[in-house]
Amino acid sequence: QVQLVESGGGLVQAGRSLRLSCAASGSIFSFAAMGWYRQTPGNQRELVARILKGGMTNYADSVKGRFTISRDNAKNTVYLQMNSLKPEDTAVYYCNAAGFTGVYWGQGTQVTVSS
Repeated sequence: QVQLVESGGGLVQAGRSLRLSCAASGSIFSFAAMGWYRQTPGNQRELVARILKGGMTNYADSVKGRFTISRDNAKNTVYLQMNSLKPEDTAVYYCNAAGFTGVYWGQGTQVTVSS
């Protein structure tokens, strides 16, 4: 059982940056994909960014050019660098890992962007 722990969320003004981290309790090397999702009250969880084992990435259109996902297999950590934040980026951000053993979620970290 892999546990994912997010950190780095908080309150920030529009235009500023935050970096989220997702630390896994075990090796992330075997996961086919790791990603960040976000959810606002009353809405479904949506994909923000995903990175595949080979390094390929994809992003939601709303964050392209502003957010960057990366993974450090040696540290078993995935990052989400968020630049030029907007109020509409406000949400709870969840880390996700998917592989042969299943799909795992972190507990979420709140990101609030003030205008």
